[in-house]
Amino acid sequence: MEQRGVGVEIVEVGPRDGLQNEQRVLPTSVKVDYVSRAIAAGLRRIEVTAFAHPGRVPQMADAEEVLRSVPRPPDVRYIALVLNGRGLDRALALESKRPDEINYVVVASDEFSRRNQGVSTIESLAAFRGVAARARDAGFFVTLTVAAAFGCPFSGAMSASRVREIVADAGPLDEICLADTIGVGVPGQVAELAGEVRSVAAGVPLRAHFHNTRNTGYANAVAAVSAGFVALDASLGGIGGCPFAPAATGNIATEDLAYLLNNSALKTGVDVTAAAAVGTWIGGQLGLDTVPAQLGRAGDFTRQVLRD
Repeated sequence: MEQRGVGVEIVEVGPRDGLQNEQRVLPTSVKVDYVSRAIAAGLRRIEVTAFAHPGRVPQMADAEEVLRSVPRPPDVRYIALVLNGRGLDRALALESKRPDEINYVVVASDEFSRRNQGVSTIESLAAFRGVAARARDAGFFVTLTVAAAFGCPFSGAMSASRVREIVADAGPLDEICLADTIGVGVPGQVAELAGEVRSVAAGVPLRAHFHNTRNTGYANAVAAVSAGFVALDASLGGIGGCPFAPAATGNIATEDLAYLLNNSALKTGVDVTAAAAVGTWIGGQLGLDTVPAQLGRAGDFTRQVLRD
């Protein structure tokens, strides 16, 4: 990693991306407790829900109630996933309880886009431009997430030029998130995609979203930091996946990522011991015997140099 001594922001996506693929639908009170525990562990930017159709993503059926109920510390920012104009309308209707940020997903491959959102990539991108303009006028910070940027479960490999074209046609952006939705990426792709995206969106902050399906998620996170990404998504416990992507396992784990970054002189603000406890707790709430994260079992390690 080249950015030693500076900070890297961990965006906690467990309450949304972590929960959406789990079979046990949690009550709103548990989700709010999950968010509160994440804040206590040091997370300050949290994707708390999605404005999705409850028939397709039952776990997110209580999006409004979650946002009405979560604590509102002044230094915490909440993100909600929006898939279309109806989702933005729902966010706006919350008024003082609305999220701080809107995350909109455009899937890089047409086949996955149709299965996930019912439209082609070009149609999704056109809808995003309209939603993003309205959202920014309303004061939201807007992130474009390019899903399946590293590969698609139905169409195969994804070219970096395809991702560049999507970003180039997106219009003004506050942040770009490149997502390895099914966990097929390798570190070399991270740098290549960063270069392609920066060629058409210079100066826009980059964020990355990695799944650990093939055990490359943490290597990709290191590559992203080296490539100048300023934020990385992760979920407490490493839970998660995508309901529309076969065999997509969880996100990289918040506690494991924080251990990696903290011990590489990169400040995250996350207490790994507290985060690991939350990861174990949410696994229990979901009825999981174990969670993918390692820190809850291995524990933290004090890196104190012993001298003769």
